[in-house]
Amino acid sequence: MLPDHDLKIITEEMGREPNLVEQGCFLNLWSEHCSYRSSAPLLKRFTTEGDKVIIGPGDDAAIVRFGDGLALAIGMESHNHPSYVDPFNGSSTGVGGIVRDIVSMGARPIALMDPLYFGPLNTPKNLYLFEHIVEGISSYGNCIGVPVVRGETFFDESYSGNPLVNVVCVGLVEEDKLVTATAQKAGNKIILMGSTTGRDGLGGASFASRDLSEDSEAEDRPSIQVGDPFTEKLVIEATLEAVNKGYVKSCRDLGAAGLAGASSEMASKGRLGIRLIADNVPLREENMTAFEIMIAESQERMLVEVEPENVDAVLAIADKYDLKSAVIGELTERLFFTVEFEGEVAADMPILLLTEGAPTFERPSTPPEKRDVGTSPEMPEDLKQIILDILSSHNVASRDWIYRQYDHEVQVRTVVKPGADAGILRISGEQGLGLSCGCNPRHTQLDPYEGSRGTLVENAMNLAIKGSEGIALVNCLNFGNPERPDIYWQFKHGILGLADAARDLSIPVVGGNVSLYNESGEFNMAILPTPSLGVIGYTPDVSMAPPSIFQNEGDSIILVGATKAEMGASEYHVLLDCMDVGVSPIIPENTTSIVSKLISATRSGLVNASRDLSLGGLAIALSKMCSGMGANVDLTGISDGLRADELLFSESYARALLTTSEPEEVGEMLDGIPYAVIGKVGGESLEIELSGKTISLGIQEINDSLQSLTKMMME
Repeated sequence: MLPDHDLKIITEEMGREPNLVEQGCFLNLWSEHCSYRSSAPLLKRFTTEGDKVIIGPGDDAAIVRFGDGLALAIGMESHNHPSYVDPFNGSSTGVGGIVRDIVSMGARPIALMDPLYFGPLNTPKNLYLFEHIVEGISSYGNCIGVPVVRGETFFDESYSGNPLVNVVCVGLVEEDKLVTATAQKAGNKIILMGSTTGRDGLGGASFASRDLSEDSEAEDRPSIQVGDPFTEKLVIEATLEAVNKGYVKSCRDLGAAGLAGASSEMASKGRLGIRLIADNVPLREENMTAFEIMIAESQERMLVEVEPENVDAVLAIADKYDLKSAVIGELTERLFFTVEFEGEVAADMPILLLTEGAPTFERPSTPPEKRDVGTSPEMPEDLKQIILDILSSHNVASRDWIYRQYDHEVQVRTVVKPGADAGILRISGEQGLGLSCGCNPRHTQLDPYEGSRGTLVENAMNLAIKGSEGIALVNCLNFGNPERPDIYWQFKHGILGLADAARDLSIPVVGGNVSLYNESGEFNMAILPTPSLGVIGYTPDVSMAPPSIFQNEGDSIILVGATKAEMGASEYHVLLDCMDVGVSPIIPENTTSIVSKLISATRSGLVNASRDLSLGGLAIALSKMCSGMGANVDLTGISDGLRADELLFSESYARALLTTSEPEEVGEMLDGIPYAVIGKVGGESLEIELSGKTISLGIQEINDSLQSLTKMMME
């Protein structure tokens, strides 16, 4: 079970060889998934503190101060491998797990975001994974009453054998009701409540720390948890009631490594030991062994520390919600993780060795050979058709088919709904929260450092054009096998880029997840490096957030930011089958100023519509704004030596479109950064003039192209 080098370390530290139960605990808690063995040294590069940060990385979720006595809980997790093996249950339990992480901090979940990454939908298997993963997320989120307010769906061949399912959850809590996963006092009792424990999810943490094989669906199914959202809803309400009544001293969701992980980590955080009676754990299957009880990852279970005098009250709350519950142990001064089963000691390990003893290290890394940017392909004659082709590509087309399955209005906080660059929630009065997520993996593939920086810039821009200022981020760092020096180099430089961008934009990294070994033996490839983010921002007045489509005839259209010939990894070059050709985007030096001035402009009330420029470039952003009315745009004055296709399809960072009836006043707010008035809103088509030619796109043509994904899924 245990690798030989780990077994040797553990045996030397314990003075004996660990037994089977102990080996199972070490195998899971020392896995890459739980202990971050080859990533912990790199993650230290992140700035994790800030004025609003109350609790940073290391707990079930981060806590960020909002104001008015309120705080936000935020966390992000992946459920990649389980979602390949069993897409419905894998994705639904991914939602359930991150929601419980939020609840364990004493917070009520108020929003979900779901960055998803799939192989192309031209194969039955990828289509099956896509349909059932979306179904799993919608089923679980809708049942527990937490809205999915934002997401991303990205398609690339590299995800065919290993889709990515990343989920962000945000919760709301009164600051004085916060709880943590840090155990408080020896002698306090440990209560397990929620669902019963079965054999589902056995070894899930260790399963997540290896790549997938062609026959994974059959051989790995015992590693997949099965969720029950109706029980989850009861767990949410019971836990929050116990917290609000002051009974809970510490709390931890049972996720990776099951009971062994949650209980040992809770105790060790408080520098305490723990003694568990495995016989007391409520079971759903007969003849389960101590090994199975400790590492099973059955869902909808919560572990709480309770003072002895409050045990009956907490058990009564669990009974009120028809949940199974039991006192399964107590905290001890002795710094050991002890498990008793059938009257015998089944495990007795130094607890700090179990939770903190896994060796961490940086692996060898090798940069790729310097890339030849090549020669730009010949520009197609019919640029109008190129625009329509990009609009209909699955990476750009409308996500209506997905959004319609999610309840995004439950809890009645949602102000800006899915489909915009960022979601907006009302929190207190007119104050609100902006939410953005995702990344562009193709940019990161060509340049992990700049691509990861760009990932945060794009999310910050998504917030800025809604008048929201980024205050914290969480990440899900999805990469291939770190034992490969080229993959570890991607991983390392992705972290460095993200860390630098976070410092530049003053957005602390408060938590996240590392998901490695995302490779498929079936297709013999690693995924694109995918540093997916979830970013939250403060919005002082949610009513001022501009919509994403044209609103008023006669409004001036302002292009903010500089467009450069940065075509590498662009959706345009992918369409032309030359992704590697051309320079990939570089972050402008004045990005911080651009973000700041956009926030000020959109908060002024003078901006009637706004949209960030990202995938597909300027032509695609203009087209997407033409939902009900068109525009006349003249790009001749800003060509600056660029080819027509470069001007239309470049994916240069830190650019946005604003519309306003007061262009001079908005221009004054943008003073000091590049901007230009490029046209006016109006008409029944999008007319783009450049290089002496006019491209004319009817609104119906645009909308039909954007509906390509929805049409395919409805057929």
